[in-house]
Amino acid sequence: MLEYALKVVATSILVVAASEAAKRNTLAGAILASLPLTSLLAMVWLWADTKDPEKVSALANGIFWLLLPSLALLFALPFLLRKGVPFLPSLLIGIVLTAASYFVMIRVLKWLGIEF
Repeated sequence: MLEYALKVVATSILVVAASEAAKRNTLAGAILASLPLTSLLAMVWLWADTKDPEKVSALANGIFWLLLPSLALLFALPFLLRKGVPFLPSLLIGIVLTAASYFVMIRVLKWLGIEF
């Protein structure tokens, strides 16, 4: 149980650090947020829990292939906000576009024979 609590605390600190940095300096916040912190933490925690290089490799491979559809939100949100769409509808539209992009990418990867 202590291990899970440490994971939650460490992960939370990194997310809060990126958010707080963005309040002071947008570039610093963007750099911290653009780092694949979630991916790195997931791989570190998976390795710590399993010591299985195949599982870590499969996770990294899945992250690689699903990175492109995750960019839909980062494209849609600023675009919509600049067009005057309020934040919450912009965010929701970005989330829906991202989910649709994931769905399409997973179908394309299966069609190409890439499984993870």
